[in-house]
Parts: sequence; C-alpha cells; structure tokens
Amino acid sequence: MQNILPQQAGLTVGNVIYRYEAVKALEDDMLVHVQNKNPLSSGYTFRETDDWSGLKGNKIYKIIPVGEIPLELWGDGSIEVEGTGSVINPSVVYTYKYDPCFDPQADPSCPNYVMPFDPNMLPQVEFNDPLQDELILAEMEKKAKLEEEEEYERKMRIKKATINLEKMLGGVNASAMDTQAAAQEAALFAMNYIPSSYTNSLNGGTYRDVPMLLDTFLPKNIKSKRLEFAQQQKHEDMINTQYDR
Repeated sequence: MQNILPQQAGLTVGNVIYRYEAVKALEDDMLVHVQNKNPLSSGYTFRETDDWSGLKGNKIYKIIPVGEIPLELWGDGSIEVEGTGSVINPSVVYTYKYDPCFDPQADPSCPNYVMPFDPNMLPQVEFNDPLQDELILAEMEKKAKLEEEEEYERKMRIKKATINLEKMLGGVNASAMDTQAAAQEAALFAMNYIPSSYTNSLNGGTYRDVPMLLDTFLPKNIKSKRLEFAQQQKHEDMINTQYDR
C-alpha cells in the first residue's frame, strides 16, 4: 500500500470501492475475491467475494464500508479469480482520512491529552524596570553630562578653526593685493607712462587767502530798468497784435 496511500501517521481507511467486468459463460462456476493482506499477520484485512456461478458475465460496482482501519494494517491488494472465467478493467479505490488525535499530545482537545507541565510550578519572576534603578539613573546622567561637555568642546574647536581660517585667508588676500599693486607698477614702468603724481610727493606748505575787496556803494543801473520796461512793452504789443486789439 506504500504506492497507493500516503505514508502518514494517523491515517485510516474508511471505504473500499471497486469495479470490474466478469467474463464467463452462464453455466460456468466462478468466484471473484477482492482482497488486501494484513502485513502484521497471515490473514486479510479486507476480503470481499462475488459469486458469479450460474450467472452470465457482467459489470459490477461496489462500495464496502470498513470502519476506520489504521493504515499500518493494510498490505498488498489483489483481485483473485476462482473457477472458470476472467476479470477485465478492474479498479480498486481506498478512501482515507487523517486522525488529528492519533497522537493525543498533538492537540489539547484530543482525548487522553496529558499536560506536559503544570503552569503553577513555574517560578514567579519579579520584574524590575532597569530605568528606575538609582545606579543606572546616575550613570545615565553622567553620560549625558559628558556628551554635553564633548559637544561644547567640539563647537569651540570648530569656532577656533574658523577664526584661524579667516585670519589665514585675510593674510593671503593682503599678500595678493600687494602682489597685484607691484605688478601694476611694473607694468606702468614698462609702458614708460608714469604720471609724476604717481611717484613724486608734493611739498607741504600754507596757502594764504587772496585779499578781499572792501564793500562800497553801487549806484542803481538805470539802463537795466529801461531795458526791462522795453521788453515788457514789446511783449504786450505782441499779445495785442495776436488778438487784434
């Protein structure tokens, strides 16, 4: 049966279903045995006999309940013909199911299940929150303080490095400006175009104010008045001419 049924512990066979066609003459005697040997003994786990004596050949189909027989009691199956005749197109089918309680310890709901241990025998473990321990709290505070000091020192190192970098860059820029001025002076000398004010310095001294004219009486400008009056008169004449007055 190893090539017929799955080899699974707790498997049981519930029915044997078979069919075949008997080939014989009416007057011949023939017995057909559908059987399965018991591998644990010399007998048969299942044996069903069909008596075809005095019958003509025909087809047969049967379902035989066998209860729930464990898999280990099923051996090699066969169809045996006794008498005159033969069998063609035989077929034997076994229906089976799995018994989940074959091992009672597989499920607490199975009969005869035995508790593997008594939960009451387990020791009671008292839980202590490690974060509430004074030594741990003190260590955590110490660690936080050290981290704060390290962060302060790190910021100071960055600040000092930044200041030194700015000073270094300032020196580099000043040196670059001096170099640029020297290059410009050399270029001017090479072009022979050096303004005197570029290299010569002016002598210092005192520049006194020029003498001021004293105030005196200025007569009225009568000609200016006449000119102004003549211009006004000319303007009015032009307006009158425009409107034909």
